[in-house]
Amino acid sequence: MKRNALFMGFVLVMIGAHVGVAQNVLPNVTIGVTESKEPSDLVPTLQILFLITILSLTPSILIMMTSFTRIVVVFHFLRQSLATQTVPSNQILVGLALFITFFIMRPVIDKINDTALQPYLKKEITQSEAFDRAMKPVRAFMVRQTREEDLLLFLDLRKGRQRPNSLDEIPLTTMIPAFIISELRTAFQIGFLLYLPMLLIDLIVGSVLLSMGMMMLPPVMISMPFKLLLFVLVDGWHLVVESLVKGF
Repeated sequence: MKRNALFMGFVLVMIGAHVGVAQNVLPNVTIGVTESKEPSDLVPTLQILFLITILSLTPSILIMMTSFTRIVVVFHFLRQSLATQTVPSNQILVGLALFITFFIMRPVIDKINDTALQPYLKKEITQSEAFDRAMKPVRAFMVRQTREEDLLLFLDLRKGRQRPNSLDEIPLTTMIPAFIISELRTAFQIGFLLYLPMLLIDLIVGSVLLSMGMMMLPPVMISMPFKLLLFVLVDGWHLVVESLVKGF
């Protein structure tokens, strides 16, 4: 039966291919480099390559220059403090962090669209001018969230270079790492505060089990329901998301 089924499938495939060739419906896909007759034909090609490069760097830009880093790290600490292992899953946490990032960055995105993208699409400014205008609101956002100590750290590590006279003169190669470590520090502070009440529950449950002589029973099995109960009673998700959004 298996041989007959395989044989019939092979026959059907060959018949379909024969019919397709007979009706000339098979697509012809070619990839190559052809000679350009006009110099202007090269400009759209370069623009497409530039766009593909930007799209490939979009995840890194999203992580390094927005509020995404702080949010996803805080969510990770929250899940670890509740001892729920993989609940919520990574996909849910990353998706929630992504949409909260879009909500927080909406004013910056609107300003980039009004001052850089739309004038560039209308051919009112050049590509370099559009990039400079787009980076101004992003730079202003990063400056507000970056600690002065972290910024001075990377400025001092630039050996042989003078300090800039203003924040606008600070290069992105210096601003971005200072912004990232500032975000990580803030996220770790929030994570510490999230761990404190959960640690208190673990200590209480561990002490009760030890006093009852139930040393073989893992305290995590008893403390996790109380953690979930406490988190639900105080409306934890609402408080965590509210504090994250107001923090920016």
